[in-house]
Amino acid sequence: MDYSQIQEILEGKCTDKEVNIRGWVWRARSSKKICFIIIRDSTGRIQVTFEKEINPELFELAKSVTIESSIEIKGVVREDKRSPGGYEIHGNDLKLISLAQVFPITKDQSVTFLMDKRHLWVRSRNIAAILKIRAEVYKAFRDWFDNNNYIEVHGPMFTGSAVEGGSTLFDLKYFDKKAYLTQSSQFYLEAMIFTFEKVWTVAPSFRAEKSRTTRHLTEFWMLEAEKAYSDLEDIMKVEEELVGYVCKRVAERKEELKDLNVKPNTIAKIVPPFERISYDKAIEILQGDGVKAEWGEDLGTEEERILTLKYDKPIFVYDYPKKAKAFYHYPDPQNPEKVKCADLLAPGGYGEIIGGGQRIDDEEILLQRIEEEQLPGDYEWYIDLRRYGSVPHSGFGLGVERVIRWLLKLDNIRDTIPFPRTINRIYP
Repeated sequence: MDYSQIQEILEGKCTDKEVNIRGWVWRARSSKKICFIIIRDSTGRIQVTFEKEINPELFELAKSVTIESSIEIKGVVREDKRSPGGYEIHGNDLKLISLAQVFPITKDQSVTFLMDKRHLWVRSRNIAAILKIRAEVYKAFRDWFDNNNYIEVHGPMFTGSAVEGGSTLFDLKYFDKKAYLTQSSQFYLEAMIFTFEKVWTVAPSFRAEKSRTTRHLTEFWMLEAEKAYSDLEDIMKVEEELVGYVCKRVAERKEELKDLNVKPNTIAKIVPPFERISYDKAIEILQGDGVKAEWGEDLGTEEERILTLKYDKPIFVYDYPKKAKAFYHYPDPQNPEKVKCADLLAPGGYGEIIGGGQRIDDEEILLQRIEEEQLPGDYEWYIDLRRYGSVPHSGFGLGVERVIRWLLKLDNIRDTIPFPRTINRIYP
Protein backbone atom coordinates (compact mmCIF):
# COMPACT_ATOMS: atom_id res chain seq x y z
CA MET A 1 0.00 0.00 0.00
CA ASP A 2 1.26 3.48 -0.86
CA TYR A 3 1.06 6.12 1.86
CA SER A 4 0.94 9.86 1.33
CA GLN A 5 2.87 12.23 3.52
CA ILE A 6 0.88 14.96 5.20
CA GLN A 7 3.05 17.71 3.74
CA GLU A 8 2.05 16.59 0.23
CA ILE A 9 -1.60 16.97 1.18
CA LEU A 10 -1.07 20.42 2.72
CA GLU A 11 0.65 21.52 -0.49
CA GLY A 12 -2.56 20.78 -2.40
CA LYS A 13 -1.19 17.78 -4.31
CA CYS A 14 -3.97 15.39 -3.26
CA THR A 15 -7.14 17.50 -3.26
CA ASP A 16 -10.33 15.47 -3.89
CA LYS A 17 -8.30 12.25 -4.00
CA GLU A 18 -8.45 9.24 -1.71
CA VAL A 19 -5.27 8.87 0.32
CA ASN A 20 -3.74 6.53 2.86
CA ILE A 21 -1.78 8.12 5.70
CA ARG A 22 -0.25 6.84 8.90
CA GLY A 23 1.11 8.48 12.00
CA TRP A 24 0.26 9.35 15.59
CA VAL A 25 -2.73 11.05 17.18
CA TRP A 26 -1.76 14.58 18.15
CA ARG A 27 -5.20 15.78 19.30
CA ALA A 28 -8.69 14.25 19.38
CA ARG A 29 -12.16 15.51 20.25
CA SER A 30 -15.71 14.54 19.43
CA SER A 31 -19.35 15.59 19.66
CA LYS A 32 -22.44 13.43 19.37
CA LYS A 33 -22.24 13.40 15.57
CA ILE A 34 -18.63 13.92 14.53
CA CYS A 35 -15.14 12.98 15.69
CA PHE A 36 -12.07 15.08 14.90
CA ILE A 37 -8.59 13.53 14.96
CA ILE A 38 -5.47 15.53 14.21
CA ILE A 39 -2.83 13.11 13.04
CA ARG A 40 0.87 13.89 12.72
CA ASP A 41 3.66 12.29 10.76
CA SER A 42 7.24 13.44 10.27
CA THR A 43 6.16 16.12 7.78
CA GLY A 44 3.16 17.81 9.38
CA ARG A 45 -0.33 17.62 10.91
CA ILE A 46 -3.78 17.37 9.38
CA GLN A 47 -7.34 17.03 10.65
CA VAL A 48 -9.43 13.94 9.89
CA THR A 49 -13.20 13.77 10.45
CA PHE A 50 -15.42 10.76 11.05
CA GLU A 51 -19.21 11.19 10.95
CA LYS A 52 -21.50 8.95 12.99
CA GLU A 53 -24.28 9.16 10.42
CA ILE A 54 -22.04 7.75 7.67
CA ASN A 55 -20.43 4.91 9.64
CA PRO A 56 -21.42 4.49 13.32
CA GLU A 57 -18.93 1.66 13.94
CA LEU A 58 -16.02 3.64 12.52
CA PHE A 59 -17.16 6.70 14.49
CA GLU A 60 -16.97 4.74 17.77
CA LEU A 61 -13.52 3.42 16.91
CA ALA A 62 -12.32 6.94 16.16
CA LYS A 63 -13.68 8.14 19.52
CA SER A 64 -11.69 5.45 21.31
CA VAL A 65 -8.23 6.47 20.15
CA THR A 66 -5.98 8.21 22.65
CA ILE A 67 -3.26 10.84 22.32
CA GLU A 68 -0.10 9.34 20.72
CA SER A 69 -1.88 6.19 19.52
CA SER A 70 -0.42 4.99 16.21
CA ILE A 71 -3.02 4.70 13.44
CA GLU A 72 -3.56 4.32 9.71
CA ILE A 73 -6.31 6.26 7.96
CA LYS A 74 -7.92 6.12 4.55
CA GLY A 75 -10.02 9.04 3.39
CA VAL A 76 -10.72 11.72 0.81
CA VAL A 77 -8.88 15.05 0.93
CA ARG A 78 -11.03 18.18 0.91
CA GLU A 79 -9.97 21.80 0.90
CA ASP A 80 -11.39 23.56 3.96
CA LYS A 81 -10.13 27.00 5.02
CA ARG A 82 -11.46 26.41 8.55
CA SER A 83 -9.19 23.44 9.13
CA PRO A 84 -5.57 23.67 10.30
CA GLY A 85 -3.45 23.95 7.17
CA GLY A 86 -6.47 24.60 4.94
CA TYR A 87 -7.18 20.91 4.19
CA GLU A 88 -8.83 18.03 5.98
CA ILE A 89 -9.50 14.37 5.31
CA HIS A 90 -12.97 12.85 5.39
CA GLY A 91 -12.17 9.47 6.88
CA ASN A 92 -13.71 6.28 5.54
CA ASP A 93 -11.43 3.77 7.25
CA LEU A 94 -9.25 3.66 10.37
CA LYS A 95 -6.81 1.01 11.55
CA LEU A 96 -5.53 1.14 15.11
CA ILE A 97 -1.90 -0.02 15.17
CA SER A 98 -1.23 0.57 18.87
CA LEU A 99 -3.51 2.16 21.48
CA ALA A 100 -1.43 4.49 23.65
CA GLN A 101 -1.76 4.61 27.40
CA VAL A 102 -2.66 7.95 28.97
CA PHE A 103 0.10 10.26 27.79
CA PRO A 104 1.95 11.59 30.85
CA ILE A 105 2.87 15.00 29.42
CA THR A 106 0.16 17.59 29.83
CA LYS A 107 0.13 21.36 29.42
CA ASP A 108 1.59 22.32 32.79
CA GLN A 109 4.72 20.33 33.66
CA SER A 110 7.94 21.19 35.45
CA VAL A 111 11.24 21.37 33.61
CA THR A 112 12.55 18.43 35.65
CA PHE A 113 9.57 16.28 34.67
CA LEU A 114 9.92 17.17 31.00
CA MET A 115 13.62 16.31 31.10
CA ASP A 116 12.86 12.98 32.79
CA LYS A 117 10.38 12.30 29.98
CA ARG A 118 12.63 13.65 27.26
CA HIS A 119 12.18 10.45 25.25
CA LEU A 120 8.50 11.42 24.93
CA TRP A 121 8.91 15.21 24.93
CA VAL A 122 10.91 15.07 21.69
CA ARG A 123 7.54 14.41 20.01
CA SER A 124 6.35 17.92 20.91
CA ARG A 125 5.84 20.46 18.16
CA ASN A 126 8.48 22.91 19.42
CA ILE A 127 11.20 20.35 20.01
CA ALA A 128 10.49 18.76 16.63
CA ALA A 129 10.82 22.17 14.95
CA ILE A 130 14.11 22.84 16.74
CA LEU A 131 15.52 19.48 15.71
CA LYS A 132 14.51 20.04 12.07
CA ILE A 133 16.40 23.34 12.19
CA ARG A 134 19.32 21.46 13.73
CA ALA A 135 19.31 19.04 10.80
CA GLU A 136 19.28 21.98 8.37
CA VAL A 137 22.28 23.52 10.16
CA TYR A 138 24.22 20.29 9.64
CA LYS A 139 23.26 20.21 5.96
CA ALA A 140 24.42 23.82 5.60
CA PHE A 141 27.77 23.02 7.23
CA ARG A 142 28.41 20.17 4.83
CA ASP A 143 27.34 22.15 1.77
CA TRP A 144 29.53 25.14 2.65
CA PHE A 145 32.64 23.03 3.23
CA ASP A 146 32.00 20.96 0.10
CA ASN A 147 31.58 24.13 -1.95
CA ASN A 148 34.86 25.48 -0.56
CA ASN A 149 36.91 22.33 -1.21
CA TYR A 150 37.40 21.17 2.39
CA ILE A 151 37.81 17.45 3.10
CA GLU A 152 35.75 15.93 5.92
CA VAL A 153 37.84 13.87 8.36
CA HIS A 154 37.23 12.25 11.74
CA GLY A 155 39.26 12.00 14.92
CA PRO A 156 39.03 9.54 17.82
CA MET A 157 36.86 9.96 20.90
CA PHE A 158 39.50 8.40 23.19
CA THR A 159 42.64 10.51 23.56
CA GLY A 160 45.83 10.40 25.57
CA SER A 161 46.23 14.13 26.19
CA ALA A 162 44.35 17.35 26.87
CA VAL A 163 43.48 19.98 24.27
CA GLU A 164 41.76 22.66 26.34
CA GLY A 165 43.44 22.05 29.71
CA GLY A 166 43.38 19.31 32.31
CA SER A 167 40.69 20.72 34.61
CA THR A 168 37.80 19.82 32.26
CA LEU A 169 38.88 16.33 31.24
CA PHE A 170 36.74 13.23 31.70
CA ASP A 171 39.31 10.55 32.48
CA LEU A 172 38.78 6.80 32.29
CA LYS A 173 40.64 3.52 32.39
CA TYR A 174 41.56 2.37 28.89
CA PHE A 175 42.55 -1.25 29.47
CA ASP A 176 45.78 -0.84 31.49
CA LYS A 177 46.26 2.84 30.64
CA LYS A 178 44.70 6.17 31.52
CA ALA A 179 42.79 7.94 28.76
CA TYR A 180 40.38 10.83 28.31
CA LEU A 181 37.19 11.57 26.41
CA THR A 182 38.07 14.08 23.72
CA GLN A 183 37.66 17.79 24.37
CA SER A 184 38.30 18.56 20.71
CA SER A 185 39.39 16.97 17.43
CA GLN A 186 41.67 19.91 16.71
CA PHE A 187 45.05 18.16 17.00
CA TYR A 188 43.97 15.38 14.66
CA LEU A 189 42.69 17.90 12.14
CA GLU A 190 46.02 19.70 12.34
CA ALA A 191 47.73 16.43 11.40
CA MET A 192 45.43 16.07 8.39
CA ILE A 193 46.20 19.50 6.87
CA PHE A 194 49.55 18.08 5.75
CA THR A 195 47.58 15.70 3.54
CA PHE A 196 44.54 17.77 2.51
CA GLU A 197 45.40 21.41 3.41
CA LYS A 198 41.78 22.23 4.33
CA VAL A 199 39.82 19.87 6.60
CA TRP A 200 36.75 19.87 8.81
CA THR A 201 34.73 17.62 11.09
CA VAL A 202 31.68 17.66 13.34
CA ALA A 203 31.79 15.35 16.34
CA PRO A 204 30.92 15.05 20.04
CA SER A 205 33.13 16.85 22.55
CA PHE A 206 33.22 16.32 26.29
CA ARG A 207 33.97 18.91 28.97
CA ALA A 208 33.82 18.17 32.69
CA GLU A 209 32.91 21.76 33.52
CA LYS A 210 30.99 22.15 36.75
CA SER A 211 28.83 24.79 35.17
CA ARG A 212 25.09 25.21 35.56
CA THR A 213 24.61 28.02 33.07
CA THR A 214 22.06 28.09 30.26
CA ARG A 215 24.80 27.70 27.64
CA HIS A 216 26.85 24.73 28.89
CA LEU A 217 26.56 21.01 28.22
CA THR A 218 28.99 18.31 29.33
CA GLU A 219 28.56 16.51 25.99
CA PHE A 220 28.05 18.69 22.97
CA TRP A 221 28.70 18.71 19.23
CA MET A 222 31.50 20.80 17.84
CA LEU A 223 32.26 21.68 14.27
CA GLU A 224 35.99 22.15 13.75
CA ALA A 225 38.09 23.20 10.79
CA GLU A 226 41.80 23.65 10.18
CA LYS A 227 43.46 25.34 7.22
CA ALA A 228 47.08 25.28 6.05
CA TYR A 229 48.85 28.51 4.98
CA SER A 230 46.39 30.52 7.03
CA ASP A 231 46.64 33.26 9.67
CA LEU A 232 44.19 34.76 12.17
CA GLU A 233 42.59 37.20 9.76
CA ASP A 234 42.12 34.49 7.17
CA ILE A 235 40.37 32.10 9.56
CA MET A 236 38.08 34.86 10.86
CA LYS A 237 36.92 35.41 7.29
CA VAL A 238 36.20 31.67 6.95
CA GLU A 239 34.17 31.73 10.17
CA GLU A 240 32.01 34.70 9.22
CA GLU A 241 31.30 33.34 5.75
CA LEU A 242 30.28 29.98 7.21
CA VAL A 243 28.00 31.57 9.83
CA GLY A 244 26.46 33.87 7.23
CA TYR A 245 25.70 30.88 5.00
CA VAL A 246 24.13 28.93 7.87
CA CYS A 247 21.94 31.93 8.71
CA LYS A 248 20.78 32.16 5.10
CA ARG A 249 19.79 28.48 5.10
CA VAL A 250 18.01 28.59 8.46
CA ALA A 251 16.04 31.68 7.40
CA GLU A 252 14.56 29.59 4.57
CA ARG A 253 12.94 27.17 7.05
CA LYS A 254 9.86 29.35 7.43
CA GLU A 255 7.43 26.70 8.70
CA GLU A 256 9.65 25.63 11.59
CA LEU A 257 10.54 29.22 12.43
CA LYS A 258 6.83 30.06 12.52
CA ASP A 259 6.25 27.24 15.01
CA LEU A 260 8.99 28.75 17.17
CA ASN A 261 7.81 32.37 16.80
CA VAL A 262 11.08 33.38 15.16
CA LYS A 263 10.97 35.88 12.31
CA PRO A 264 13.02 34.67 9.32
CA ASN A 265 14.19 38.19 8.44
CA THR A 266 15.93 38.55 11.82
CA ILE A 267 18.15 35.63 10.81
CA ALA A 268 18.46 36.50 7.12
CA LYS A 269 19.99 39.89 7.99
CA ILE A 270 22.99 38.22 9.68
CA VAL A 271 25.47 38.69 6.85
CA PRO A 272 29.24 39.27 6.93
CA PRO A 273 31.47 41.09 7.48
CA PHE A 274 31.27 41.05 11.28
CA GLU A 275 32.81 43.79 13.40
CA ARG A 276 36.20 43.11 14.98
CA ILE A 277 37.24 44.60 18.32
CA SER A 278 40.39 43.89 20.29
CA TYR A 279 40.34 42.28 23.72
CA ASP A 280 41.74 45.55 25.09
CA LYS A 281 38.82 47.47 23.56
CA ALA A 282 36.32 44.95 24.98
CA ILE A 283 37.76 45.44 28.48
CA GLU A 284 37.60 49.21 28.01
CA ILE A 285 33.92 49.03 27.00
CA LEU A 286 33.03 46.79 29.93
CA GLN A 287 34.88 48.91 32.47
CA GLY A 288 33.17 51.98 31.03
CA ASP A 289 29.86 50.29 31.86
CA GLY A 290 30.96 49.71 35.44
CA VAL A 291 31.74 46.00 34.97
CA LYS A 292 34.64 44.67 37.06
CA ALA A 293 36.45 43.12 34.10
CA GLU A 294 40.15 42.69 34.78
CA TRP A 295 42.73 42.65 32.02
CA GLY A 296 44.27 39.21 31.67
CA GLU A 297 41.14 37.20 32.48
CA ASP A 298 39.04 35.47 29.86
CA LEU A 299 35.63 37.03 29.25
CA GLY A 300 33.05 35.12 31.27
CA THR A 301 29.39 34.48 30.56
CA GLU A 302 28.23 37.72 32.15
CA GLU A 303 30.90 39.87 30.50
CA GLU A 304 30.06 38.43 27.09
CA ARG A 305 26.35 38.96 27.74
CA ILE A 306 26.80 42.64 28.60
CA LEU A 307 29.15 43.25 25.70
CA THR A 308 27.00 41.57 23.03
CA LEU A 309 23.81 43.32 24.10
CA LYS A 310 25.28 46.33 22.29
CA TYR A 311 25.29 44.57 18.91
CA ASP A 312 22.75 43.08 16.48
CA LYS A 313 25.30 40.97 14.58
CA PRO A 314 28.11 38.72 15.80
CA ILE A 315 31.41 40.37 16.73
CA PHE A 316 34.98 39.10 16.87
CA VAL A 317 37.04 39.79 19.96
CA TYR A 318 40.68 39.15 19.08
CA ASP A 319 44.19 39.11 20.61
CA TYR A 320 43.45 37.74 24.07
CA PRO A 321 46.10 37.56 26.81
CA LYS A 322 48.19 34.40 26.67
CA LYS A 323 47.23 33.32 30.17
CA ALA A 324 43.51 33.40 29.27
CA LYS A 325 43.68 30.98 26.35
CA ALA A 326 44.88 27.49 25.42
CA PHE A 327 48.56 26.75 24.93
CA TYR A 328 48.48 26.11 21.16
CA HIS A 329 47.69 29.71 20.08
CA TYR A 330 50.54 31.56 18.38
CA PRO A 331 52.10 34.33 20.49
CA ASP A 332 51.66 37.83 19.11
CA PRO A 333 55.06 38.95 17.71
CA GLN A 334 54.29 42.50 18.83
CA ASN A 335 53.34 41.50 22.38
CA PRO A 336 54.30 38.03 23.66
CA GLU A 337 51.77 38.35 26.48
CA LYS A 338 49.01 38.09 23.88
CA VAL A 339 48.10 35.35 21.40
CA LYS A 340 46.71 35.39 17.86
CA CYS A 341 43.23 34.13 18.57
CA ALA A 342 39.65 35.37 18.34
CA ASP A 343 36.27 34.45 19.76
CA LEU A 344 33.12 35.07 17.74
CA LEU A 345 30.39 36.30 20.08
CA ALA A 346 26.70 36.11 19.15
CA PRO A 347 24.69 39.31 19.67
CA GLY A 348 21.87 39.95 22.11
CA GLY A 349 23.62 38.49 25.13
CA TYR A 350 24.27 34.97 23.77
CA GLY A 351 28.06 35.20 23.85
CA GLU A 352 30.74 32.92 22.43
CA ILE A 353 29.79 30.56 19.60
CA ILE A 354 33.23 30.08 18.03
CA GLY A 355 36.76 30.00 19.36
CA GLY A 356 39.59 30.06 16.87
CA GLY A 357 43.02 31.32 16.07
CA GLN A 358 46.41 30.84 14.51
CA ARG A 359 48.21 27.73 15.77
CA ILE A 360 51.83 27.54 16.90
CA ASP A 361 53.83 26.13 13.98
CA ASP A 362 57.27 26.33 15.62
CA GLU A 363 58.59 23.37 17.65
CA GLU A 364 60.51 25.37 20.25
CA ILE A 365 57.62 27.74 20.98
CA LEU A 366 55.23 24.82 21.34
CA LEU A 367 57.56 22.96 23.73
CA GLN A 368 57.87 26.07 25.84
CA ARG A 369 54.11 26.53 26.08
CA ILE A 370 53.46 22.88 27.03
CA GLU A 371 56.07 23.19 29.79
CA GLU A 372 54.59 26.45 31.04
CA GLU A 373 51.10 24.94 31.30
CA GLN A 374 52.33 21.63 32.81
CA LEU A 375 49.78 19.71 30.77
CA PRO A 376 49.01 16.02 31.37
CA GLY A 377 49.49 13.45 28.63
CA ASP A 378 51.88 12.67 25.80
CA TYR A 379 52.23 15.41 23.16
CA GLU A 380 55.15 13.90 21.28
CA TRP A 381 53.11 13.12 18.16
CA TYR A 382 51.62 16.63 18.17
CA ILE A 383 55.09 18.17 18.43
CA ASP A 384 56.16 15.95 15.50
CA LEU A 385 53.87 17.97 13.25
CA ARG A 386 56.25 20.92 13.73
CA ARG A 387 59.30 18.84 12.77
CA TYR A 388 58.34 17.61 9.32
CA GLY A 389 57.34 20.37 6.96
CA SER A 390 55.47 22.68 9.33
CA VAL A 391 53.50 25.54 7.80
CA PRO A 392 51.54 28.49 9.23
CA HIS A 393 47.99 27.31 9.89
CA SER A 394 44.86 28.25 11.76
CA GLY A 395 41.49 26.83 12.72
CA PHE A 396 38.42 27.08 14.89
CA GLY A 397 35.80 25.21 16.87
CA LEU A 398 32.10 26.09 16.62
CA GLY A 399 29.62 25.01 19.27
CA VAL A 400 26.68 23.66 17.27
CA GLU A 401 24.18 23.90 20.14
CA ARG A 402 25.24 27.45 20.96
CA VAL A 403 24.65 28.55 17.37
CA ILE A 404 21.20 26.97 17.32
CA ARG A 405 20.27 28.48 20.69
CA TRP A 406 21.26 31.94 19.45
CA LEU A 407 19.48 31.70 16.08
CA LEU A 408 16.24 30.42 17.63
CA LYS A 409 16.42 32.68 20.71
CA LEU A 410 16.06 29.74 23.09
CA ASP A 411 16.25 30.23 26.84
CA ASN A 412 18.40 27.16 27.48
CA ILE A 413 20.91 25.21 25.44
CA ARG A 414 19.40 21.89 26.55
CA ASP A 415 16.51 22.39 24.11
CA THR A 416 18.86 22.34 21.10
CA ILE A 417 19.79 18.66 21.38
CA PRO A 418 17.56 15.56 21.60
CA PHE A 419 19.03 14.15 24.84
CA PRO A 420 21.07 16.77 26.71
CA ARG A 421 23.88 15.91 29.09
CA THR A 422 24.55 18.37 31.90
CA ILE A 423 26.33 18.34 35.22
CA ASN A 424 23.24 16.82 36.86
CA ARG A 425 21.62 14.86 34.03
CA ILE A 426 22.56 11.61 32.32
CA TYR A 427 18.99 10.18 32.06
CA PRO A 428 17.33 9.19 29.80
